[in-house]
Amino acid sequence: MSLRIGDTAPNFEIETTKGKIDFHEFIGNSWVFFFSHPADFTPVCTTEMGRTAQLAQEFEKRNTKPLGLSTDTVDEHNKWILDVNETQKTTLEFPIVADDKHVIAQKYAMIHPGESETAAVRSVFIIDPNKKIRLTMTYPMSVGRNFDEILRVIDALQTSDKHGVATPADWQVGKKVIIPPSVTNEEAKEKFPQGFDEVKPYLRYTDVK
Repeated sequence: MSLRIGDTAPNFEIETTKGKIDFHEFIGNSWVFFFSHPADFTPVCTTEMGRTAQLAQEFEKRNTKPLGLSTDTVDEHNKWILDVNETQKTTLEFPIVADDKHVIAQKYAMIHPGESETAAVRSVFIIDPNKKIRLTMTYPMSVGRNFDEILRVIDALQTSDKHGVATPADWQVGKKVIIPPSVTNEEAKEKFPQGFDEVKPYLRYTDVK
């Protein structure tokens, strides 16, 4: 069965390019962007690894640790990182899981036989400090991920957690958020003293900082 939002992310111990990790210990008190790739030395994957490295400060600002996975060995990963750094003009420092036996890819349902029997599709798991899966996305092998969206959903999840709100379509930091229908107007007046706009009884917008 595929992992679902709200499930505890399965723990594992495995070798990475930064040494052996226990996944739950690695998460610690951080969020994690855990993402898989079909294989080392492939073009789309190279650009995605490079983009993740280029965004290191953006992930750090969000208390989020990137963790890559490819069904290859540490030695192959380390050789590939040299290519990533050269072609993408960056320095890749986050760990990449060496899952050449497909143990983690199977545990996280990253291998889709309709795409490949051995290579992982482009799976994304956003995991919070409580080790809960908060978001999943799956891209086919031929389509590179949208990293603006990955950062946006991390912002949205963290804003929702902090303020007890929801976020509308295409929401960006600084834009109005939505007060959940479960919050009454009386409760909303107390919780959001800055006020709110009621478009419909079930659709109320407010600002948060």
